[in-house]
Amino acid sequence: MSDYDYHEAVLRLPCVEAMNLVPGGTYVDVTFGGGGHSREILRQLEGGRLFGFDQDPDAQANVPEDSRFELLPFNFRYFKRSLRLEAVREVDAVLADLGISSHQIDTADRGFSFRFEAELDMRMSQDGEKDARYILNTYREEELQHIFSLYGELRNAKTLAQTIVKARQRQKIERVEQLLQIIQPIIRGKQNRYLSQLFQALRMEVNEEVEALKEMLQEATEMLKPGGRLVVLTYHSLEDRLVKQWVKNGCFDKEPEKDVYGRFYKPLKAVNRKPILPSAEEIAQNPRARSAKLRIAEKIAD
Repeated sequence: MSDYDYHEAVLRLPCVEAMNLVPGGTYVDVTFGGGGHSREILRQLEGGRLFGFDQDPDAQANVPEDSRFELLPFNFRYFKRSLRLEAVREVDAVLADLGISSHQIDTADRGFSFRFEAELDMRMSQDGEKDARYILNTYREEELQHIFSLYGELRNAKTLAQTIVKARQRQKIERVEQLLQIIQPIIRGKQNRYLSQLFQALRMEVNEEVEALKEMLQEATEMLKPGGRLVVLTYHSLEDRLVKQWVKNGCFDKEPEKDVYGRFYKPLKAVNRKPILPSAEEIAQNPRARSAKLRIAEKIAD
């Protein structure tokens, strides 16, 4: 399977160029997927090492035959622990492409897409303890409303949560078609957009994507060498805000910390003030790139 069959890497060249590759450097692609970005890194890298993270077993089929590359089959929230086991103490750059792969969306039995009839799963790793069925059938109405509003940005999140709670009292919600029938009367706006936002919200909750992103950003920043690069490609406004806040203030939801001299502690500085966006040509070739935003930051020397 080629990386284009599995997933077409978005902003492939700008992402790799942003990493500032140096001969013999150590690099990490925390979202290996189809390997499109990793292959480009290896193509441009002289010597050195590249580590990829991907908890999805299907990604194993995309590993390049290159002695400089090693795939770590873990969630990127375990960034530091996984690399320490490889005797890696610091890295030159980290790349994260936070979009779900086309392969996962298009594999019907994974339950990621409303286009296919399947069990409501949505786990990136089959070792995950909770799936979409668990969330839909056990979360309180207030919890459902919260994730539909925060992760899905659905305006009628409260009505949606009420509808699901009422329906599950009659029958457990297990499959995609069943969920679509339940919510059909309350869909607002364009149906495909609404369903995409709903399935996105469930996927983000199932895989704890926001919590994992925060942990990865903190650990990756800690392990970057001074002058090293953090390169992050987001597709969701919440993720983009978190990355922007982390780069700007070194925190997510509070004022930046001060040192003993009263100076703000900020480990990173932004390389690009505004995010880099895909070109109209790339979006035409790959519509799933349309919401991508690329942010680049550099580790400040102590």
